[in-house]
Amino acid sequence: MKERPVDMSGGAGDRESLGALAPRESLREASRRTLHAAVISGYLKPGTVYSARALGTQLGISATPVREAMLDLVKEGLVEAVPNKGFRVVQLTERELDELTELRQLIEVPTVRLIAERGISDPVGMMELSELADELIRTARDKDFIGHHVADLQFHLKLLAFAGNENLVATVHNLRIRSRLYGIPKLADRGRLVATAREHFELLDLIRARDADAAEKLMRRHIGHVRGAWATGEDATSPSD
Repeated sequence: MKERPVDMSGGAGDRESLGALAPRESLREASRRTLHAAVISGYLKPGTVYSARALGTQLGISATPVREAMLDLVKEGLVEAVPNKGFRVVQLTERELDELTELRQLIEVPTVRLIAERGISDPVGMMELSELADELIRTARDKDFIGHHVADLQFHLKLLAFAGNENLVATVHNLRIRSRLYGIPKLADRGRLVATAREHFELLDLIRARDADAAEKLMRRHIGHVRGAWATGEDATSPSD
């Protein structure tokens, strides 16, 4: 397959490319985070082959850390190596996406209920979750979809860690990194991404109040977005439904 230029538009109007990487991480890790989010959000198109050199140009770095990062994504099943050409983004079927969502519902919903029943007594942990919730709203307003995905993943894994089950968190991490959220750019253009981002603050409020029933209901609806509005951008239901 002929390599296509890296298109970071996401199908929702003019946007910047991947942009410069944060200096706080190694180039390999920063590249992995950015490229992973680019796959999940649809910036890197399924079935398309991308070279490490072209991606490195977008990121403003050499091809070597990008190639290493893409090999990490190969191990995660997000892309596949194409000899002498680059890396092809793996296409997931609708059934596979449905199954991933179903598994997340089975694991995350009761876990969030348990956390709400127990409460979170760690003030530093709650502050960190609140900061990530702020970041989710900021990135939604700025239409920074890569940053939005990174903050969303960090928020939910940090929250689930309060259940005290490391294997559970690792399992959810695996399920989340295999998802696809192609509808997020459309939601942002329609002014609805900020509303869904606010659900993170609502969830924290319910946990503080130890309202397990409401927290469980919200988390079930929140994950439901993955196969609704977040997947296609066309879900007619309101985030508050």
